[in-house]
Amino acid sequence: MTATTITGRTVLIVGASSGIGAAVARRLAPAGNRLVLTARRAPELAAVAQEVRAAGSACLDIAADALDPEAAAKVVATAVAEYGSVDIALLNAGQGPDMSMDQVSTADVSRIMALNYDVVVNYLVPLIKQLGDQRDGGLIAHTNSLAGLMGIPRQGPYSAAKAATRTLIDAARVELAPRGIRFTSIHPGFVGTDRVDADGLPKPFQVSQERAARYVVRALEREPAQACFPWPTTALVRTLRALPAPVSDRVLRLLAARSG
Repeated sequence: MTATTITGRTVLIVGASSGIGAAVARRLAPAGNRLVLTARRAPELAAVAQEVRAAGSACLDIAADALDPEAAAKVVATAVAEYGSVDIALLNAGQGPDMSMDQVSTADVSRIMALNYDVVVNYLVPLIKQLGDQRDGGLIAHTNSLAGLMGIPRQGPYSAAKAATRTLIDAARVELAPRGIRFTSIHPGFVGTDRVDADGLPKPFQVSQERAARYVVRALEREPAQACFPWPTTALVRTLRALPAPVSDRVLRLLAARSG
């Protein structure tokens, strides 16, 4: 059995058909939870749900597009109708393809913002209403990125979208604490997903999906405001943020050039 203090809880995972979301679902499955899994790809989502049920947790899988606010609201409503509440929500949808700023279009930038910011807002709004109505509130966690802490070359639109999401959640954390709603922003470094493996970026200190899931579950258990991993990449980002801009810019240019 997976060792976790999250037991007997209703957990909504957005973006659960693969990657970190699916790995988190598998880690929570042996602990007798009630999982609500959602993503666009119905066959892949159903396969993860079958694994969850076989491991010992109840599971509801709902194919839905996180870019559709009505579909997102319906997922939350269906979860509550089935299990009575949502104790923990992990908003894990998002994409960050390799993009050079001298080659992107305005449509490219808008698309990345939608895939990383709008998808969170579409779930955040109905979840805040639901958790605010619950006696004990609940936890809303978001899989952000260390790229959301600074502008990363060839990840500019992605960094911007993640930074906007982090700022929104930071404000919500302060504003909604009196209502018992807690927020955790989770900032991974490079994780070995199919998308990350296919781009041309350097990937220092990359971790596996399974290891990333362990970090994420730990964050869901401890509920820090910000959770960053792994520590070598976290230390690198924090160092770059502390350095004078001309120095950090030079380092980032060197890292970007290695992938060219």
